[in-house]
Amino acid sequence: MTLGRYASRRVALGLVQVLVVLVAVFLLVEALPGDAAVALAGDNPDPARVAAIRASMGLDQSAVERFVGWLGGLVTGDLGTSLVSGRPVVDFIAGGLPTTLLLAGVTLLLLVPSSVLLGVFVARRAGRGVDRVVTAATIGLHAVPEFALAIVLVALFGVTLGWLPPTALGADPLADPLVLVLPVIVLLARPLCAITRLVRAAMIDALASDYVRHARRLGLSRSRVDYRHALPNALAPAVQQLARTTDWLLGGVIVVEAVFVIPGLGTALVDAVAGRDMPVVQGLAVLFGVTTVLVNLAADLLAFRLAPRAGTAA
Repeated sequence: MTLGRYASRRVALGLVQVLVVLVAVFLLVEALPGDAAVALAGDNPDPARVAAIRASMGLDQSAVERFVGWLGGLVTGDLGTSLVSGRPVVDFIAGGLPTTLLLAGVTLLLLVPSSVLLGVFVARRAGRGVDRVVTAATIGLHAVPEFALAIVLVALFGVTLGWLPPTALGADPLADPLVLVLPVIVLLARPLCAITRLVRAAMIDALASDYVRHARRLGLSRSRVDYRHALPNALAPAVQQLARTTDWLLGGVIVVEAVFVIPGLGTALVDAVAGRDMPVVQGLAVLFGVTTVLVNLAADLLAFRLAPRAGTAA
């Protein structure tokens, strides 16, 4: 299968996935317990006031009518207005997006080279002591939940030693990067372990393949064979795993931002859910969902480019 044909099929599937995300977000928000109009009306609300709020929010319309209207707003870039503050949802996204992008971007920037290099390093020493130590460490660290690791790091480096800020409360992460050190370590730990082990396994298989053995018989240096011939094929599954890590990373950002009091999109989503601010919840959920679909689409195309058979199989 050619890259163009595979890309067209994968893009079509991506569009279907985006539509599924939009429907799922709408239905999940609709299924949340409670009545937003009653919550906004305050204690002992007057029925007429509740009815007026429901009409202003469009809650007196059918679910189909609300979905069509909401979908039309998305197409035009109108994500709605916050029920709590009256601000456009786009403003919430614009306010928290730089911090969240910085947090996720630094994590990915460190994750990609460190996991690949560590995976290749231990794969070239498979069966030795360093391989056993790194494998055991990655398995153990991968089992530690994010919030537990965050608590340990805050207690050790933030409170006991005082080397790093324990939270970002009252600080601007864009102006004071030190507040991001502990959150980045927490976000980096589990995907680093998973991708390192995947690269190790794929690299060991590639090093044992016929084409690598043939390249060595031709007299090519070990480094050239390993990095020019074996590594590209080993990277194909790693690229796809990295994209799947984005799913976890988005959820991890929400947890990490809440734990370290970072004013990003994750914190905004938690606050919106707590305040039943449905337009903000829907807007942020759509952003997270569509981002995941697009990242997985790009990763599948890149994996196909690196190793066509691996990309088709995925």
